[in-house]
Amino acid sequence: MSHTQMESGQLLASETSAFNRVPQVTVDFWLVKLLAVTVGETAADFLNLNLGLGLSATSVIMSGFLIAALLLQFSQRKYVPWVYWLAVVLISVVGTLITDNLVDNLGYSLEACTIGFSIALAATFAVWYGIERTLSIHSIYTARREGFYWLAILFTFALGTAAGDLLAEGLGLGYLQAGLAYCAVIGAIAVGFYVFKLNGILCFWLAYILTRPMGASFGDLFSQPVADGGLGFGTIVTSLLFLAGIAAVVIYMQFSHGGDERVKITSNTE
Repeated sequence: MSHTQMESGQLLASETSAFNRVPQVTVDFWLVKLLAVTVGETAADFLNLNLGLGLSATSVIMSGFLIAALLLQFSQRKYVPWVYWLAVVLISVVGTLITDNLVDNLGYSLEACTIGFSIALAATFAVWYGIERTLSIHSIYTARREGFYWLAILFTFALGTAAGDLLAEGLGLGYLQAGLAYCAVIGAIAVGFYVFKLNGILCFWLAYILTRPMGASFGDLFSQPVADGGLGFGTIVTSLLFLAGIAAVVIYMQFSHGGDERVKITSNTE
């Protein structure tokens, strides 16, 4: 057997297939993501204010639920819609609470939080790429890659909360106007990706960050009193409404394409 044949045989032998543990980026992905961040905003407000638990107690309780959800997610060997999106809903709540604690309990400014979380997110991406040589979300098939993925998501929620509140306070926009403004920016990012062929990874994470304040704006629009510019549904009804929407779309995902996202692992995996 020639040296070339031996190398080819070794390459074929090293090739295998695994399941991507996170979903592909589709229309239903963005729909559930937006619903999830809206629930993250209203659920955090409900637990903190309506139930009177306070920020500290709410943070401890929701962090415990998040840890349990992530342990369940990491135990999977493929993408399971209900498990994945349960973790996303909980991490959206915890990401919101982290920023709220830093601002309300520890006295940090929104500017400082925005800068700090931007640095933390950039550092996460730098270490992720330095170790894995890719930031692709289409090949999350190891625990280490998934760890970087979820850490980045946590920072995007915390950053989205800080930057969104900073922008809302700075511009003084109403809930609807703020939500539509974020929609316009996300639309511009989509145009940049599809028309001008901007970097897909950069566009994805920018849109991921911006859906957090956009969802919060629409969540406040539904939950806040009419006198304050909202529709007056309250945090309970709003949370249940959007949770029902998440459940409906996730059930659709589970039966339509749950767990079928294989990736091929080779010596040159992206």
